[in-house]
Amino acid sequence: MAQQNQAKFSQLDPVWSRIREESEEAVSNEPLLGGVIHCSVLHHDTLEAAMAYRFSLKLASGEMSEQILREIADAAYADDPWLGEAARADLVAVYERDPACNRFIKPLLYFKGFQALQAYRVSHWLCEQGRVDFASFIQMRVSEAFGVDIHPGARMGKGIMIDHAHSIVIGETAVVGDNVSMLHSVTLGGTGKEDGDRHPKIGNGVLIGAGAKVLGNISVGHCSRIAAGSVVLEDIPPKKTVAGVPARIVGEAGCDQPSQTMDQILRGEI
Repeated sequence: MAQQNQAKFSQLDPVWSRIREESEEAVSNEPLLGGVIHCSVLHHDTLEAAMAYRFSLKLASGEMSEQILREIADAAYADDPWLGEAARADLVAVYERDPACNRFIKPLLYFKGFQALQAYRVSHWLCEQGRVDFASFIQMRVSEAFGVDIHPGARMGKGIMIDHAHSIVIGETAVVGDNVSMLHSVTLGGTGKEDGDRHPKIGNGVLIGAGAKVLGNISVGHCSRIAAGSVVLEDIPPKKTVAGVPARIVGEAGCDQPSQTMDQILRGEI
């Protein structure tokens, strides 16, 4: 009966089931991490509960207790099931695209890009509830804890991988589509002190290389590729590769899904 229940559970939530299996194996292989893994994973019944625990643990400070933050995250996940759906898509995206990620538990426990993105999602939920000050507080703590600054007002799709994630900045009116990959030091920012809709709109399936800056209320077409270190100031059509300062079109994207292949090498385009 227990095996049958486990099989049904795996079918209902294969991502969470795999995380639990990997966690049990990790405890067996490294008993000194048993307390961490039990508290973070095995003591919880759902991925949402585990993420709420990590959220509260990582962002708590002398100003805000773990208990209050845990209640906020639990309320967000209970109110909006899409948050859990997006988290699962993000986790699978990291596993599939990052060669350093060979287990599902790694993003949940160790990768600040994944953890910062899930914390942003809670802050965005707060913003949608009109609780702007609390959302801003979480934005501040995410920046302090992870070195990632995503404004709660930004709109982020699902299946997003932020690799390494150090010094990521995403502005208030930015929009990021589904299945986007970006590396460290990416900025989706404005061009000055203008107000209103002032940040980039990134299409589905886009790959943004390390250190790239996309500035202003411009659009990046779906399945395009932005080379590392580029400064993008104008619209990019779909399925193109851009590079340089300022960035210019140097060729086609090279494949149907650059964000999934993660191929950042320019082969004769320049």
